[in-house]
Amino acid sequence: MFKLSDLKQSTSLDLLARQLVEGFITGLHKSPYHGFSVEFSEHRLYNEGESTRHIDWKVFGRTDKLFTKRYAEETNLRCLLALDISPSMYYPKPTNTKITFSIYAAASLAYLMQNQRDAVGLCTFSNSIETLTQVKSTPSHLDKVFIELQSVLSTETKPALQTQTNISEVLHEIAEKIHKRSLVIIFSDFFDASENPNELFKALQHLVHKRHEVIVFHVTDRATEYAFDFDSRPTEFIDVESGKRLKVNPEEVKEAYLRSAKAFYTGLKVQCQQFRIDFIEADVADGFHQVLQSYLIKRSKMK
Repeated sequence: MFKLSDLKQSTSLDLLARQLVEGFITGLHKSPYHGFSVEFSEHRLYNEGESTRHIDWKVFGRTDKLFTKRYAEETNLRCLLALDISPSMYYPKPTNTKITFSIYAAASLAYLMQNQRDAVGLCTFSNSIETLTQVKSTPSHLDKVFIELQSVLSTETKPALQTQTNISEVLHEIAEKIHKRSLVIIFSDFFDASENPNELFKALQHLVHKRHEVIVFHVTDRATEYAFDFDSRPTEFIDVESGKRLKVNPEEVKEAYLRSAKAFYTGLKVQCQQFRIDFIEADVADGFHQVLQSYLIKRSKMK
């Protein structure tokens, strides 16, 4: 399975998303998770003038005839991808940032949903909602989602000293704006919630109260943010949201930091479980398999 470090990031986002999904589905066919509504029921001959999107090119290679995949009838899903684009998501620099991982994961999910005829929308936010698209299932709408994601991807860094993320208010606003029952998938490191986690839990509970299903992808660079894996030498740490700087030897603060980080992570995970929210750790050093698989598992339960 592809990892962020394996990808050629100069490749267009839609092509990368397709490669990630196709690689994932190929892996599914060899695993106990075979299926998950990515299978089709039968083939039929391609009619001139139809979209070529569902042509089975492997069958064409064997038979020299054009057939399209005819999918079994499914209940369409509505999904909103909520992407945290605050400064802390642009760590670690210069590559393999949390924001890059989240964009590729979101693009892959959007591509997979559209190919399953599900409706997808995108919300990007920092201290407030910056982009909120409609939730649609058309190919042209998917193109718009990719354009929005590509725009974020092209922004290499967020300016420091901006107003800190307020994910709680954003989630409350999302809960009020989505009028139909949907699956809300959140990509965030949730660092702004570490000071007042109760507000985050109220916001998540608001989404559940509105009868939305929720998947939380807790995006981290686990090696440094939760294992605090730094060399034992004087190091300057910079708060990417406030710009504050602190010079310290990591060994002197490691024990206290690990204790605090573990308490935050455990609290976030336990509260999500209490609200029946799927909480998935998404380490930027890992591949995208868990993101796509978690979505398909959730989708299969929502039918």
